[in-house]
Amino acid sequence: MSSTPLRLAAGTLTLRPWSPEDSVGLSGLFQDEAMRRWTDAAVHDEASAARWVTAQQRGWETGDRFAFAVRETGVPGSTPRLVGNVVLKYAARGSGSAEVGYWTAAHARGRGVAHRALTALTDWAFEAFVREGLTRLELVHQVDNAASCRVAEKAGFALTGTLPADPPAFPLDGHVHERHAPAVA
Repeated sequence: MSSTPLRLAAGTLTLRPWSPEDSVGLSGLFQDEAMRRWTDAAVHDEASAARWVTAQQRGWETGDRFAFAVRETGVPGSTPRLVGNVVLKYAARGSGSAEVGYWTAAHARGRGVAHRALTALTDWAFEAFVREGLTRLELVHQVDNAASCRVAEKAGFALTGTLPADPPAFPLDGHVHERHAPAVA
């Protein structure tokens, strides 16, 4: 990966690696019940938010986890603000497969933020890692998370199966969605 900070655009959204200044206010986003229910991040105050951001930065350094802060930046007359997170988990480099994940802040839900950010991440992943043979992305969410199912399908991830629960991290069965790299002409 280049040492130049990566930025992806998705309409009014900008995706970029997490930075220390993002931790301010992050703990407030995790006060939302849905965030606590659907994510496993232990963010409950500014100190834990800073640790979480540091962990995201470490993923970039090790090259196995590429997390992007999603900010709404292209709305005229409004201040840019954090609206979500998307991540490419690529621990098994060279396997041809990786996992993606995302979350959206409560104030940004229902506006297509997750779908647009996930699509931008997916397009970037297939382009950035084509030489390593990345051909398949997997997305897993709990079966009772209907919103995540809709986001996955809108972003072109087909529902391909169900995984059994694996408590405590994954207390319920999970839907598995997959998207394959476009065919090279």
